[in-house]
Amino acid sequence: MSQEWQIICRVDDIPVLGARVVKRQAKTDVAIFRSTEDKIFALLDKCPHKGGPLSQGIVFGEKVACPLHNWNIELPTGCAVSPDEGCTQKFNVKVEADQVYLCSHELLTLAIES
Repeated sequence: MSQEWQIICRVDDIPVLGARVVKRQAKTDVAIFRSTEDKIFALLDKCPHKGGPLSQGIVFGEKVACPLHNWNIELPTGCAVSPDEGCTQKFNVKVEADQVYLCSHELLTLAIES
C-alpha cells in the first residue's frame, strides 16, 4: 500500500529548535520539531511520562525536554533517554522542496484515543 502524504507546512514555518502543533480531529495532536540542521521530526504531542505537551519543551540536538518534568525524549524514535523509560508515538515525515509532509493514514489512525 503506497503512502499518501499531506502537506503540513514549510520547513521555515517551524522555529529552529522549536515545534509546531498539527491539530487532529481526534485527540492527541502531533508536534513537528526542527533541529538546527533543519532535520524534521514528528511525535505525538504527549510525553510518555505524565502526558506533558512536548511541543512546549526545549529542543536541543535531536531531543526535546518535556516541560513538565524535564524528561528527555529522542526525536528520531520518540523514546525517553535512560534512566527514564517509555516512548511516545513517532510519525513518518517527508521533506521535499522545503515542504513538510506527514502520512495521511498515520494522522488518521496512529495513537487515537477512544
